[in-house]
Amino acid sequence: MIIKEFDYLMKDGRKAHVRSPREEDVMDVLDLVHAVASETHFLMNYPEECDRYTPEGEKALFERVNSSEYEAMLLCLVGAKPAGICSVNFNNKIKTRHRASVAISLLHDYWGQGLGTRLMQEMIEIAKGRECVSQIELDFIEGNTRARALYEKMGFRITGVKPNAIRLKDGTMLNEYSMILYV
Repeated sequence: MIIKEFDYLMKDGRKAHVRSPREEDVMDVLDLVHAVASETHFLMNYPEECDRYTPEGEKALFERVNSSEYEAMLLCLVGAKPAGICSVNFNNKIKTRHRASVAISLLHDYWGQGLGTRLMQEMIEIAKGRECVSQIELDFIEGNTRARALYEKMGFRITGVKPNAIRLKDGTMLNEYSMILYV
């Protein structure tokens, strides 16, 4: 699904532009995915695992998402470069179509600028726009206090835990928490 583009003025006065990804964004988004994975262990991929993503695969992903009625992707640009990306996905089966899921990634340089809040607000509004959606779901990894604070600020509440769901390279085991926002 193509989203309606919008601008957002960050706390430091810079302008961010949010829109659906386009074919010309493929290489920049691949760089973004690799960079974000390098900045934190709170994502599912290590940087070297991002090498499996190809320009052809990203192009196909953008085409699929942009033409789908069950998912949307929001690309946040500051200047001409991506600062973050997020998505909202809708279940399309009768028993689960009341559920939507969201995910978000921002480069460290843009933390604390209000972008996470603004992107979450937009994804929540997109989900609320679907008549049958009554809950929005997401997961986060133990220790990701910034993400947890954002999600709780938006109204999400923890509903479950997957013990030892994440194993870091050094052997550290982390829990994964599930959250829901009822809309």
